[in-house]
Amino acid sequence: MLLRSWHLVRLSIPALACGLLAVGASAQWGMGFNRGGYASTAGQGAAYGMSEMMRAKGYENMQNSEAAKNWEDAKTLEIQNRLRWTETYFEMRKENKDRRADEAGPRVTQEQAIRMAKMAAPPRLGSTQLDPVTGHIAYPLILTDKVFTPYREDLDTLFAHRAASGGSIQYSDYQAIQTTVSKFVDALKTRVKQYAAGDYGKARTFLDSLAHEASMPAG
Repeated sequence: MLLRSWHLVRLSIPALACGLLAVGASAQWGMGFNRGGYASTAGQGAAYGMSEMMRAKGYENMQNSEAAKNWEDAKTLEIQNRLRWTETYFEMRKENKDRRADEAGPRVTQEQAIRMAKMAAPPRLGSTQLDPVTGHIAYPLILTDKVFTPYREDLDTLFAHRAASGGSIQYSDYQAIQTTVSKFVDALKTRVKQYAAGDYGKARTFLDSLAHEASMPAG
């Protein structure tokens, strides 16, 4: 009988200790629940803590998702702005090109260019001014001034050589004629005040025509 009673006592001690611990824990959790809103039992406390952790994790995920969405929106807006800037740039270039084309008018054809060049070119010299057979040059009166003798002599020689070759001319002779006429014009300009306006104009036109004849066929 005593042994059985002692055995029961031995078995009851751990149970009693667990009960006391459970009571203490319950009291502790109960105080926590009353003060801070926590669970009244250890199980409820663990469940509440787990739910808080899950809620915090969900809030973190929501914040991350919102941040990612904001980043994507910002990136999309940046791409759209770049696309609009590019479109605007090329539209402005096209508009500028179209305006220039409108201001310039239609393009000149080859026939028109030839006709305009002929109109801009000085008049050709007649056979009484430049003999196609001998190459003799009949200068206007003021160009026979002694001060112009060196230029006349060079041109007489060059055009006589041109006439002797049947109207053909070497490029070196062509350059020589252009250079000599250019110097002739410069010398005439320095004496512009010595001549009447009409005589000066005729002399200048004659020299321009003489230079132009170098590139034209004789006859």
